[in-house]
Amino acid sequence: MKKEVSEKELFETMAVPKAVATLAIPTIISQVVTMIYNLADTFFVGQIGNPYMVAAVSLVSPWFNLLTALGNLFGLGGGSLISRMLGKNHHTDIKYVSAFSVWGGSAVTLIFSLLTFTFREPLLLFLGASAETYGYAESYLNWVVVLGGVPTMLSLTLGHLLRSEGHARSASMGMMFGGILNVVLDPILIFGFHLDVAGAAIATAFSNLASVVLFVFLYIRMGDKTAVSLCPKCFTFRFVRQIFSVGLASALATTLGNASNMVIVKLSSGYGDIPVAAYGIVKRIDQFPLNVSMGLCQGFMPLVGYNYASKNYKRMRSVSFFSWKTALIMSACFVAVFAAFSPQILHLFIPEAQTSTLGARFLRIACIAVPLTAVNFLISYTLQAMGKGTQSAILTFSRQGLLNIPLLILMDMTVGLYGMIWTQLVVEVIMLPVSFGMYMHTLKGLKED
Repeated sequence: MKKEVSEKELFETMAVPKAVATLAIPTIISQVVTMIYNLADTFFVGQIGNPYMVAAVSLVSPWFNLLTALGNLFGLGGGSLISRMLGKNHHTDIKYVSAFSVWGGSAVTLIFSLLTFTFREPLLLFLGASAETYGYAESYLNWVVVLGGVPTMLSLTLGHLLRSEGHARSASMGMMFGGILNVVLDPILIFGFHLDVAGAAIATAFSNLASVVLFVFLYIRMGDKTAVSLCPKCFTFRFVRQIFSVGLASALATTLGNASNMVIVKLSSGYGDIPVAAYGIVKRIDQFPLNVSMGLCQGFMPLVGYNYASKNYKRMRSVSFFSWKTALIMSACFVAVFAAFSPQILHLFIPEAQTSTLGARFLRIACIAVPLTAVNFLISYTLQAMGKGTQSAILTFSRQGLLNIPLLILMDMTVGLYGMIWTQLVVEVIMLPVSFGMYMHTLKGLKED
């Protein structure tokens, strides 16, 4: 068995493409598996041939994805700080950062789940549930958010913390286990036990719980190889500001992205349940290349954070630019596939003709924005890895808050249903020079440090 490279070699001396690949490939694989299990619910529910069930899953998905925002707030925020602590050789405080991320995140997510249950009726109506979709949507929401909320957030956070120390393979193992289990359980519960939408939701909640159990086992087995601590006695509020300064930017990106999805689903519901189902499927498929880019982001963030903290800015820049180019090439390949095979892809997800035809048109428009979205994403995550949470938050708020949501409403009013699908491309074209300008301005500031 090949000997695992040392932390110092990985972060400081290994060739940049190899170092990025070492951390990013396992992370990308885990993101792909995670994406497959996210697609699995939509795919298997779609095989029932009931567009109302697909629409129900689509309606709840943006709210469920807010758990990712909480995972990023505590996990990415804590992970970024841990990578920078390693770069400065401050190993002793890592246990306090990780304990706060795990236990603080669990407490906040529990409150989120309880509030979701308490206000589920007005929430589902706000998300666009109709008389035909309400029952399915409520069942899905109760399982994946109310009961499955804490395990979902914890699995994300524990993966981020492991990855921050360079243990990308172990982090990916935990995420992949949950993803594969979900894909196995979905058809068993949906078709074998005839649970329909509830079966998909139960599979998701149980899979995330199993993932957390595996992560705890991995942490215990690693012993002294990790400075991360799960002990509640190490819980402290001492590093809240440093964790949230980065974590809030990432959480804001996810939250505003989901707010945009909620807006487009709500606006689409004005055209009927078929457009909601079609958009829901397209959003899941369109998310696939972005999740690959996200895997690349999460892979290179520890490298950027470590080299930023140790003031090796040349290596930090090399890691960033190499990752951006890689994301651009991969995204372009996805665009070509989606443009060429969108009818076949949509028919695979739902055989119902009206939904799949409309979805194919949506996908061909939506995929054009993917390469630009990926690069804007990576620039924002690079700034977060450097601890520049304010700059990242400014970019995120400009992109999603100032531009995307108002443009969605405007395009719906002026162009109609298809106008909303074109909005993402317009936003990314405007934001690309802004994002790159922010990054270059930050780099110039480093020379003065």
